[in-house]
Amino acid sequence: MSWLRRRPAGTESEPAADRRRPDGPAAEPAEPAEPGPVVPSGVAAEAPAPQPAPVAPARPAPPAAASPAPVLPAMPVAPRPVVRPLAVNDDVAGVPCPACGTPNPPDRRFCRRCATPLTPSTAAAPLPWWRTVWPFRRRTRAGSGRMVRFLVVLTVVLALCAAGFLLLPAGRHLVQDTLDKLGKAKAVTPTRVQASAELPAHPVRQSTDGLSNRYWGAPGPGTSATYTFGKPFRLVAVIVTNGASPAPEEYAKQGRALRIDMEVTDRDGATVHKKLVLSDKPGPQTFPTGISDATTIRLTLEEPAGSAPQSPLALAEVEFFQRS
Repeated sequence: MSWLRRRPAGTESEPAADRRRPDGPAAEPAEPAEPGPVVPSGVAAEAPAPQPAPVAPARPAPPAAASPAPVLPAMPVAPRPVVRPLAVNDDVAGVPCPACGTPNPPDRRFCRRCATPLTPSTAAAPLPWWRTVWPFRRRTRAGSGRMVRFLVVLTVVLALCAAGFLLLPAGRHLVQDTLDKLGKAKAVTPTRVQASAELPAHPVRQSTDGLSNRYWGAPGPGTSATYTFGKPFRLVAVIVTNGASPAPEEYAKQGRALRIDMEVTDRDGATVHKKLVLSDKPGPQTFPTGISDATTIRLTLEEPAGSAPQSPLALAEVEFFQRS
């Protein structure tokens, strides 16, 4: 005979008691009911009296949440980077870093510890001086504007050649004048001196003897003296000491010329005329000339002063200078 265990009467309401509302507090589980008496099979068991379901104790309601206060917008802040230490394997064999000495694999371009370049790029060689002038100063690829640059350079060269051919005399004089100012001058002595007229006691050779107390006496205005030199030279200056002497009392006693016409003949036979305007005072007076390849110089006395127009004229000394 089998014995049966009957379910208590109040156990059917346990599933309903376990249900929860989505917005309310969960109900506490009900206490299990005590089991009823066990009766043998075939014997009618007496139904037990129904028991009331347990009631969960009431809980106080939660307080109402306070209304949120207004919040000002905050400025976004970027998260700080997190530095994670990286383990470096020191067993790698390779070229050591020039900065920290860490060995690196052959295929790396930067150090795996300090990021120093392992194969620094070599700097380009400096350009020669002629590559610094336009249009050579540009570094271009092969064939990039080469024909344009060639035409520009050819045009510039042709223009310079034409300008030099047309302005050759002016350019030559400019160069010679610059060399005259930069160089030193030294005296040159003529090899022969001739005069169209002279006084017996004052020959023309006394104008180049280096003594200022002796003079060349010319009979009157229009008289000329010719000085011949052994080889052509660059005549840079002429110094003239007018009158009979540099002493003031002797200078006023003799007539003198206030203008001299200088005619210079070069080795090709061409002549250059230059007017030397003298001051009526004793002492040497310098006149820059700048005449190339001079071989013969003729001085003609003009415009007498200090005496009668037809009285003799005195010229104490004439000095010629060439570029050294």
